[in-house]
Amino acid sequence: MKTALITGGLGFIGYHLSRRLIAEGFRVVALDNLQRGRIDTDLDLLQRDSRYELLIADLLADDIPAAIGRDVAYVFHLAAIVGVKNVVGHPYRVLRENALTLMRVLDWSRQQPNLQRVIFSSTSEIYAGTLEAFGLPIPTPEATPLTVTGLERPRTTYMLSKLHGEALCQHSGLPFTIVRPHNVYGPRMGMAHAVPELLRRADEAEPDGELIVCSPQHRRTFCYITDATELIVRLAVAPAACRMTFNIGANVEEISILDLADRIAKTVGKMLRLVPGSDTEGSATRRKPDLTRAIQASGYVPQVSLGDGLKWTWDWYRIAIAEAQVIADVSA
Repeated sequence: MKTALITGGLGFIGYHLSRRLIAEGFRVVALDNLQRGRIDTDLDLLQRDSRYELLIADLLADDIPAAIGRDVAYVFHLAAIVGVKNVVGHPYRVLRENALTLMRVLDWSRQQPNLQRVIFSSTSEIYAGTLEAFGLPIPTPEATPLTVTGLERPRTTYMLSKLHGEALCQHSGLPFTIVRPHNVYGPRMGMAHAVPELLRRADEAEPDGELIVCSPQHRRTFCYITDATELIVRLAVAPAACRMTFNIGANVEEISILDLADRIAKTVGKMLRLVPGSDTEGSATRRKPDLTRAIQASGYVPQVSLGDGLKWTWDWYRIAIAEAQVIADVSA
C-alpha cells in the first residue's frame, strides 16, 4: 500500500482527493493547520477508514510530523493562503508563507527514500497578466507565455507566489507534476466561490425575487470536483506527466456568469429576475483551459456535465445550509 501525503488535506480539493486516493488503494495522511480547513460530518465518515490519518500541524511553526513515516511515495502540496479576501488583506503574508511552506515540503520530500512524485497545486490565476496585457489564446494551453500583473496590486501576490512555486519545483531536482486548477466546484467548497455563493443567494431569495450577478458577462468553464481529482490522481502516477505542467478543468460548456446564475436559480427551483451587477476587480473576463495535454497524459476526459454537477452540489449544500455546517470559507 503506497502512502500519499496531502498538505491542506482538510480543504475542498484535499478532502475529495483523499477519498479518491483511498479508493485507489493508497494510505492517505492529511496534514492541515486548521486555520481554514475544518472537521465536519463528511470528515468524520472519512476518518472511519483505517487507511486515512489526519495530522494537525503548522508547516511554518512545526516540523513535519515524524508519525508520517519515511515511506511516502506521493506528496500533494495543496496548502496555501487562498481566497480573494485573504490575499487582498494580507499580501505580504501570501508571498512569504506560500513560498516558505512549499520550500519546507520540498526539503522534506528530498529526504523520502521512496518518493515517486511531488504534485504542486498552482492556479489558473497564473494566466491573468498575459490576458490583461496581451490577450490569451482560448482555450489556453499550458505553454502560454506568462506575464505578471502590477506588483503594487495585492491580488498579484497570490499569482506570483504560485509562479514562484512552479519555479521552485522546476529547479528542485525532485520528480514533480504541476497542476493549474480552473474553476473547480462541488460539495464542501465553502461559500466564498461563485457556485455556492449563487446557490445560497438563490435559496434565500423570494420565489419571484431578484438575484444580483457580479461580473455577469465574464465567461468560464466549470469543472466538477470528481473530474478534477480523477485528472490529478492519474497525472500523479503517469510516467509521461513527470516534470510537466497541466491545466485541470473542463473544456466544454463555456458559460457566462449571468447564464450560470440562471441555471443555478432553476436548479434551486426558482424563476428569479437576474440583475447584472458590477465586475469584480481583478476577475478574468474569460477562462477556458486547453486540456489536450492533460487528456493525452492521463487518458481521462472530464465527464460530469454542468447540469449534473450543479444538481449534486445543490443536493449537498441545501442539507449543509439547513444544518448550519457551511462556513464562510474553506481552503482549496
